[in-house]
Amino acid sequence: MNTTILKFGGSSFLYPDDYGRVAGHIADRLAAGEKKIVAVVSAMSGTTDKLKAVMLDVNKQASPSNLDAALATGEMLSACLLEAAVSRLGITVMSLNGYSLGIRTNSDFGRASVESVDPKPIIAALLEHDVVIAAGAQAIDESGRLNFLGRNSSDLTAIVIASMLGEHACEIYSDVPGVYTADPYLVPQAQLIAEIAYGTIAQMSRHGAKVLHHKAVDYAEKHAVAIVCKSLTRDGAVTGTIVTGHGNARSVTVARDAAVLLCASLAERDNLGAFLERHDISAICVEDNCAVSICIMSDIDFAMRLVELASPRPVSIEPRTAVTELDSSVLRVHLDRDYERAVSLARQIHERMYPGAVAERLGPRKDRQRSAYRSLLIRANKAQGDLQ
Repeated sequence: MNTTILKFGGSSFLYPDDYGRVAGHIADRLAAGEKKIVAVVSAMSGTTDKLKAVMLDVNKQASPSNLDAALATGEMLSACLLEAAVSRLGITVMSLNGYSLGIRTNSDFGRASVESVDPKPIIAALLEHDVVIAAGAQAIDESGRLNFLGRNSSDLTAIVIASMLGEHACEIYSDVPGVYTADPYLVPQAQLIAEIAYGTIAQMSRHGAKVLHHKAVDYAEKHAVAIVCKSLTRDGAVTGTIVTGHGNARSVTVARDAAVLLCASLAERDNLGAFLERHDISAICVEDNCAVSICIMSDIDFAMRLVELASPRPVSIEPRTAVTELDSSVLRVHLDRDYERAVSLARQIHERMYPGAVAERLGPRKDRQRSAYRSLLIRANKAQGDLQ
């Protein structure tokens, strides 16, 4: 059908007006001759954390399926807002959420895995509309229950849709134009990587890099979908990185919310590591003050639930910031309780990797922003214990 697949992350929607800006870009693409567009959207930046906080205020033991259904509403709202913005421009458009996308998963609530796809619902929508807006990060299991594909997993939704429609490329828009040798908001001298291999960026993602979701990269490699990383600026779209089967680069990642699991023995650590690996959780054996421990840097919420269910005894979990050096021959993890000290170490490591590198100019922000409108749906107020 010659369909263009675009994905817009939460950083694309810091303000309600941003939906109009994205809609304008979609309109420009159609005016330039593109036939059909599927736009996959994330929730406004920070919304998922807000929704989770409210759910846990109501019930700290809320079931995983209940949590998934609640968290998915952030992307649903985002899809409705973009549909409204596109419709205002006189373009035929409709939005679809996880119930109607044609994506089926297992029932691992919190980080479900795609098991089958049916392109017919999206194709039917595209036959009647120029644009289809898809709510990201969600699908249904075989029982028809809504589930979440994991944190920051709208990338995966976009890649799955590209593959099911027979398209060989997917554009991913975020607050940076592509993949860098480090987070450019933490390491100003980080260098933009023009082309990078699936396996390299997937490894970076599993160790804390946020620009692409590792499961999306794995799916793209399996189904031969090239990922084109872009940023939407006042001057139009800027292409930064293409993810294909080629390209390598040394990098340093920072995972602020890494979880270190302290084990009673080497045998317990080995058993726990094997258990997590069977569930596709990246767990790194580390030395942390000479303790026997495992560090998890991605899919943390899902991993902690698995550990709680499987461990015969309570496992001590301590928060750390993990700084990881990655190149073709070295994978070295450094743990620190102090975030600022960890960032300083990351900068030192990057300077060693790329001596004399010049800082990229990305604008005035020093860190990723959260939308001031992330409470649009609901607000948690733990101090007063009420919902507004």
